[in-house]
Amino acid sequence: MSVDLAKAVGHQSPDKPVAWNKRDLLLYAAGIGAKRDDYPFVYELDKKFAPFPTYPVVLGLKGEDQDVNSFATRGNIEGTPGLPKFDLNRVVHGSQTIEILKPLPVVSGAGWKLKQRICGVHENKSGIIVDSEVTLVDGSGTSYARLYGSAFHIGSKATGKKFDKVLAGPPQAKPVPKDRKPDWVVTDQTTPEQALVYRLSGDYNPLHIDPRIGLAAGFGGVILHGLSTYGFGARALLSAVGGNDPHALKFYGCRFTSPVKPGDALETSAWEVGPGPEGTVEVVFVTKNLTSGKVALGGGIAYIRKVEKSKL
Repeated sequence: MSVDLAKAVGHQSPDKPVAWNKRDLLLYAAGIGAKRDDYPFVYELDKKFAPFPTYPVVLGLKGEDQDVNSFATRGNIEGTPGLPKFDLNRVVHGSQTIEILKPLPVVSGAGWKLKQRICGVHENKSGIIVDSEVTLVDGSGTSYARLYGSAFHIGSKATGKKFDKVLAGPPQAKPVPKDRKPDWVVTDQTTPEQALVYRLSGDYNPLHIDPRIGLAAGFGGVILHGLSTYGFGARALLSAVGGNDPHALKFYGCRFTSPVKPGDALETSAWEVGPGPEGTVEVVFVTKNLTSGKVALGGGIAYIRKVEKSKL
């Protein structure tokens, strides 16, 4: 198959069936570091029990399985017209956003699926970035979440020249205010076993458990799933700004700027920068890896319904 990156942009993948149950929601909450008193997310009998709002990000790899799946199959986009062959051991998450359109049920039932298209491709001297737009719909076609994500294929080449073509994308974050301290600061701690727990939500990429893969990819060993760190950031904002209300977070996104290793400490700093849509506030944030001293999540943006009596 010939390489022509422009042909890939706009390509619609076959719909992917997805499913989840309450146990999946509990596993996901544990994988993103939920605490023992985060009852709406960790206790299925709590009167406010609900999916953590970023849960749909796992469904692209989980699908409808309840058992281990093959990342080599799930993470593979071979067959997409115009793209070169990629090394799945050298792919990392570049960015991710989610817009929650309707609250998810705690059990999916039948007929749910992801509708996905490639909405952008970029080539630079470091590799190729593929942007995807994904919509989660139920059996009647009602949309519940819209996600944009980018996969960075390190070292991949098509023409060796700079290339950019984009059809659609999410809102972008405003700059972090330099003239004032953050309105909220939340610190948290991943565990050495964090990746072992998060992978049970459906991302079985060996990079996150086999140190040989991480060494070969230049990461110095195992790294935590970017989407686990992503969940830590979302938890920090929902707790600090939204009073841990499962329905307060309406939009959330960021770039993955440096890897986190299981056991690293994280600090999320957030600033309110104005009103958001539908009664929310717009927040910009960064999540710093206190262990490495590097920013792990950059370009952060969220729309959250603010609860004045928030906990830090």
